[in-house]
Amino acid sequence: MSTELVEPAPTARPAAPEAQLSTGDERRVSLTEHLEELRRRLWIGLGAVGLASAVSFAWAGTLIDWLKRPAGARLPRLAFFSPPEAMVAYVKVAITAGLILALPVVLHELWAFLRPGLTARERRYGLVFVWCGTGLFFAGGAFAYWGLLPITLPFLLGFGGAQLEPVISISQYLSFTTTVILACGAVFQLPLAIFLFAKLGLVSARALRRQWRTAVVAMTFIAAIVTPTTDAATLLMLTMPMLALYEVSIWVAALAGSRRRHD
Repeated sequence: MSTELVEPAPTARPAAPEAQLSTGDERRVSLTEHLEELRRRLWIGLGAVGLASAVSFAWAGTLIDWLKRPAGARLPRLAFFSPPEAMVAYVKVAITAGLILALPVVLHELWAFLRPGLTARERRYGLVFVWCGTGLFFAGGAFAYWGLLPITLPFLLGFGGAQLEPVISISQYLSFTTTVILACGAVFQLPLAIFLFAKLGLVSARALRRQWRTAVVAMTFIAAIVTPTTDAATLLMLTMPMLALYEVSIWVAALAGSRRRHD
């Protein structure tokens, strides 16, 4: 009878410490790289804003004169009540202009940070995100400057009548005008935000259509916050474009949803 030698089965060797920690190390490195990428993108965006602000500082006086135009003849000569207030006002208006001028770079860096987590089809919308976002912001700022401020400022400045004379500091005036312009620019991003949310499957055109009553209340509330005055004309003038943007957003969501189903 032949006998066969059976080799003993190899015993399982304990995994090396490196192998045991490989998954945890990969996650830790991935998180570290993610935070490093975020830090790098933030520095690029801040650098672009800083450079644009430095360039804008040379035209700060011209920008202040430009911001005074919507008030018309009712605006008195602006004053400052502390030694550094005038200089701080110039710096503020330069930073605001720098933020607006550097907006394409900021949006590009934001998209570049989000891009690795998107599909190949979704990455095609990078230029749409950057240039549509910039265009919508400028459209909102233009609406505030040529539409909203020429109504709001004369109303507020003339409210005191013959009994009160306005004495306005440069910092307060710039804070008011730049806040309205930046807020309107941000509000006009609604169609773009809805498009991205619809592409991700977070919202749908049908849901937006069902919530139109809530949208009217929310937009009226937002308009009341953006415009310090509570007169009906100003609120209506800002609320109506917001409602129009909401309607556009519904169509945009429907388009994004149909493309998402075909992808």
